[in-house]
Order: sequence, then C-alpha cells, then structure tokens
Amino acid sequence: MKYDLFINNEAVAGAETFASINPYTGGAWADVPQASAAQVADAIAAARHAFNTNWRKTTGKTRGQLLHRLADLLEANAQRLGVVESTDNGKIIRETSNQMVFAARAYRFFAGAADKIFGDTIPLDQPDVFDFTRREPLGVAVLITAWNSPLSLLANKLAPALAAGNCVVIKPSEHASVSTLEFAQLIREAGFPPGVVNVVTGDYRTGQALLTSGRVDKVSFTGSPNVGRQIAADAGRALIPVTLELGGKSPNIIFEDANLDRAVVGALAGIFGATGQTCVAGSRLLVQRSVYKQVATRLAARAQAIKLGDPLDVATEMGTAANEPQFRRILKMIEDAKSGGATLFTGGNAAKGPGLDTGFFIEPTIFTDVSNDMVIAREEVFGPVLSIIPFDTEEEAVAIANDTVYGLASGVWTSNLSRAMRMIRAIEAGTVWVNTYRVVSAMAPFGGYKESGFGKERGVAALEEFLQTKNVMIDFSEEERDPFAIKT
Repeated sequence: MKYDLFINNEAVAGAETFASINPYTGGAWADVPQASAAQVADAIAAARHAFNTNWRKTTGKTRGQLLHRLADLLEANAQRLGVVESTDNGKIIRETSNQMVFAARAYRFFAGAADKIFGDTIPLDQPDVFDFTRREPLGVAVLITAWNSPLSLLANKLAPALAAGNCVVIKPSEHASVSTLEFAQLIREAGFPPGVVNVVTGDYRTGQALLTSGRVDKVSFTGSPNVGRQIAADAGRALIPVTLELGGKSPNIIFEDANLDRAVVGALAGIFGATGQTCVAGSRLLVQRSVYKQVATRLAARAQAIKLGDPLDVATEMGTAANEPQFRRILKMIEDAKSGGATLFTGGNAAKGPGLDTGFFIEPTIFTDVSNDMVIAREEVFGPVLSIIPFDTEEEAVAIANDTVYGLASGVWTSNLSRAMRMIRAIEAGTVWVNTYRVVSAMAPFGGYKESGFGKERGVAALEEFLQTKNVMIDFSEEERDPFAIKT
C-alpha cells in the first residue's frame, strides 16, 4: 500500500518513499512518503493560513462539535486502525484497538473543554481601569509522536491543541507512520477545514525541516531524551515553547505488607505490557527483602507463561519489538547486563519457536541481584526486561527510587495508608500509582520530572500548554492623564 502526505486536506505524494517493515513478518508492507523541506514548508504555510483566516475565529462550540465527530469516527474505525498500528509496530491488537477507544475519549474530553476557555477579571489598584485577560491559541503547533503508540500519543497532543484553537503539523515516527496517515482521512471526513491538521512523514530530515521551514509557535514532542534535547535546543534558539514527554526508569515498589497477588500482576503488566515499549514501564522493581525471593519466583513463573505470537491474534499476550534497531538494542543491553553482574533469572534471548522465527521477538526477561548503580538499572531499555532490586527499609526504597535522572512514573504497593501517603510525597515522579500500575485517564494530567521532560499532557493542564494569556486594560475615567507619568 502506498501512502501520501496530508497537507491542506489533500493527499500529496512525497518527494520519495521508504518501506514500513512489519516487525512480525520482517517484510515490507507499506510505502511511506518522505517529505521534502519544501513540502514541510507547505504544510506549515497551510496551517498558518488556516489559523489566520479561519480556525482562530471559530467558536469553542464549533471546535467541540468537530472533535466529537472525530471521536465518533475513531470509535467506528477502532478495530481497523488497531490492525494497522499492530502491523506497523508489533503491539498486540488487544491493546491497539483499545487505545483507539481511549484516544476517542480524549477527543471527547477536550471537545467538552473547547467552549470553556475563560479569562479572568482582575481588580486593580486603579478604580477607573477595568482589567481582564483573554486565553488565546498560540498559532501553529508541531506535534511529534513516537513509534510505540502513535495514535494514543497523538490524541494527548492533538485534542487539546485543536480545542484551544491551534492549527497543527503532525510528524509521526518514521518507524510507525501508517496509522497516523490513515487517521488523517478521518480529519477530512469529520469536517475540519483545510490546513487545520496536516501530516508530514519522514526521517530526521523532516523533523529538522519542521523547525527551519517557517515560523511555528509550539512544539510538543514524545520520544527519546537525546532527540528531546536536540529539539529543545533548536526550539530554544527560535524562542519556541516546547512540551517534552521523554523517557523513564520508573520504580515499582513492593512492600512486604502488600497484597502480593495484586502486586505481582501489577509488576507483570508494568513491564511486559506493550512488550515493555512504554515510557512508564516499571522497569525497576524494588522489593522488600523479606518477600524478595517469593516475588521474583512468582514473577518468573508468570513471565514464562506469557504467550508470544502474531500481534493480530487476540490470544497473543506479548508482541514484538517495534523495529529491528530496537530489537538489536534490547538484546545488547541484556548481554551487557549479564556481564555486568546482574543474575539472569529468566529469559534473556531472542524468542524462537512456531510462529516466532520471522519476527523481532524477545523473551520476557528478569534480572535479579541488581544494584541501582548497574547500567541495566539506570538506562532505559524500552523492552521486556525487568530489574529486581532489593531494599530493607522505607527510607532505602525512597533513596533508590529517586536515584535516577528520570522522573516520569512510579508505583507503590502497600496496605499501610500512612506509608502510601509518605511515599507519594517522597517520590520524585510526575505520576505515582498506589496499588495499581499503568492506569491512564484522559482527565488526569501526565508528565515528568527531571530528564523525563516538562509540560503536561492530558487533563485540563494539557489545554494550558496550547494557550497564551493576553491582558487587557480599559481606562474609563474622564480625567486628563499626565503623558509622562505611569499610573500605579
């Protein structure tokens, strides 16, 4: 299947194309367009024209109605788009199809917010000056998404951007672009005016062109910390505000008083869900020493029973690494951990067997006897690899949890409410789950501390990322002013 760029509500052939590889079969299944710098400039210009002539003048009611239509279409096409995304990145269909429904919920949430963007009236010291604020859209926003959950990640950005009145240019990862290009057709079908939403695809050249081919007013990026640093630097030179949702090395902490049945399931889902290819993966499992061996043994047994296979088979519980470079990187980090002092408890190899030989499969892998200074405990693997770290006291658990450059998510498993509240305060992370893990909501703000990025997605906080405040002062006095005096 050959795809085109989506610019000004029209299909535009790319300057060249590249193959999208199905990580389950290892074969090419779609031709994706590589946008030229000129085409990126066209997309930015289309967005700017739509913003200046049309979109910024629409009412919140109109924007909300269009977002509701988009949510309807996304729900109606959830299974089809799930198949596309699973084919593109190897994630199991049980998750991708559900993610489409979750994305639709995000569009509905922000549809409801679109006509509730209020300013403030501010009482001043001057009794004859009326002061109020307006909340206005920024203009043209660039939205860059990662390959692990393209349409779910896009909803976190696109829904608030459109609700706030911005126009956008979207760039998905070159490793998983097809579902976003398919989604673009729903934008047109929903009735969004030309230029409001544009999609350009390609490699790093497309990303570079987005910051050099015309003025943009916002960049929202989800991806690796290294790329995030480069984007922030490039945007900073042009004084463009940025939201960054980057990596994580999230601590998932099990205390001895926890419900271990629930905690083991939560730890399993936290690292092996989505093949561990999620920024909030609970890749560091901190377990109190008195239950350490029990938890490790139970987790290994559950991990060994995970069914790997065709991502489109609803019986499959874990799919592939999303692409070959990531597959090779995960295997190398496993080998480095083996030689770095960690004990391989289960897994540790490329998975082989009936139906697995052509895909980028990796066995669910668990390391024990891990110390927090090991590379496997400090660097993001972004794969199905769990490091189990022992601790003795609550204070030690906090110290280990916070001893990382990241601060995206965390989990605490305990039946002690006072301990849970202390841990919530002490952990340096944007999300703390208590007695659960990897639960998300369109209404709940999401974003990281430290090198996990800055800015928020989801919830009302996400709307603020795409708005700016204008202050207005109206002098209704009739007295003549001294032109050289500042009235305070």
